[in-house]
Amino acid sequence: MEYQQLFTDQLNRLKDEGTYRYFLEVNKSAQHFPRFTYQDEQGNSQYAINWCSNDYLGLSSEESLISKLGFAAHRSGTGSGGTRNISGTTNYHKELERTLADWHRKEGALLFNGAYQANVTTLQTLGRQLPGLVFFSDERNHASIIEGIRGCRNEKKIFAHNDMEQLEELLKQVPAEQPKLIVFESVYSMSGTIAPVNAIIALARKYNALTYVDEVHAVGLYGKTGAGILEEENVQSSIDIVNGTLSKAIGVFGGYIAASSVLIDFIRSFGRGFIFTTSLPPAICAAANTSIQLIQREEQRRRQFFSNVAYLRQSLYENGVDFKLNPSHITIIPVAGADRCRELARQLLEKQGIYLQPINSPTVPVGEECLRVICTARHLPKHIHHLALSLKKLLHGDYQTDRQEFPSFALAAGDCEGQD
Repeated sequence: MEYQQLFTDQLNRLKDEGTYRYFLEVNKSAQHFPRFTYQDEQGNSQYAINWCSNDYLGLSSEESLISKLGFAAHRSGTGSGGTRNISGTTNYHKELERTLADWHRKEGALLFNGAYQANVTTLQTLGRQLPGLVFFSDERNHASIIEGIRGCRNEKKIFAHNDMEQLEELLKQVPAEQPKLIVFESVYSMSGTIAPVNAIIALARKYNALTYVDEVHAVGLYGKTGAGILEEENVQSSIDIVNGTLSKAIGVFGGYIAASSVLIDFIRSFGRGFIFTTSLPPAICAAANTSIQLIQREEQRRRQFFSNVAYLRQSLYENGVDFKLNPSHITIIPVAGADRCRELARQLLEKQGIYLQPINSPTVPVGEECLRVICTARHLPKHIHHLALSLKKLLHGDYQTDRQEFPSFALAAGDCEGQD
């Protein structure tokens, strides 16, 4: 077998389909975020505004977090030096886990090197250790959830996105005494939809199922203290396992789960993806802990974030740029075809200084290509205005917005937190 040719053929297929991923080398500036510089194909330095960062609150550039990171690194070094059971558990790890557990109203929390790893390890461990466990998974769940479920080869039942009638029909097919786990996301990153959390909880109770929710795109943003959609809905005690990230709104790095002390100990003791992985650097834990405390006490930062999102959508609407209405902060602009989507993103970067990554298959199904616009708390009105005008110019006549009885732009957290 000609291995290199096989690899080349597969890569060429991606390029022909328009789904090959090109990476822009971003020279990120903590002082100027969301503005950054990069080198174009001619080697010239250019600048652009980042519209696809998940650093929702701009906290990765917050001076107090940077100072805490530096202070902790000076004291503890740049890495932990081992897995959690081999010197990789420090006071910084334990303090952060206590903060996360309290934030989510759980008895315990467990840190991972990313939310992807947390999902895969937790789901695979539950599948392998609970005899006969059946997974019930939303069809729009993240790749890490799909990978975690697939990796343990348990029976799985996929229900249509947010379709509670189908979920109940599937639950009915499994004997009452058989273990069940309903897995879903609170905010779906590629559609901006929000799960019907209360309805899922009701079905879980009715059919004696455990619940697992991925809150990565909600943590830090929603709820009275920013703990997520579960806090927003006042149902934190009703969900068994919460998955979250330290890498998006919190602005640092890593992932975690929060649950009962027994379940946390269970994953800690059986989860191979946890046991055999070097732990997060202590300084990262210290910075994340500082960030969460800042989020909890500085509500204005989240207010500014939701205000910016509402202003973005109002600007898009006024400029005739079509986008999908949803109750979350994620703004989706449909662009038909992978080639068209990639070309539009290229023109935005090269002609307008706007950085938006094209979202194509397999991230979204073929036919649902889009530009996903992520507004942060640090985007300014002039940035938003420029984006809307640039999209209007490049999309000229491609999309029409129905202007009759257009609804309010209040978001899920906007009624109490996002709007003044």
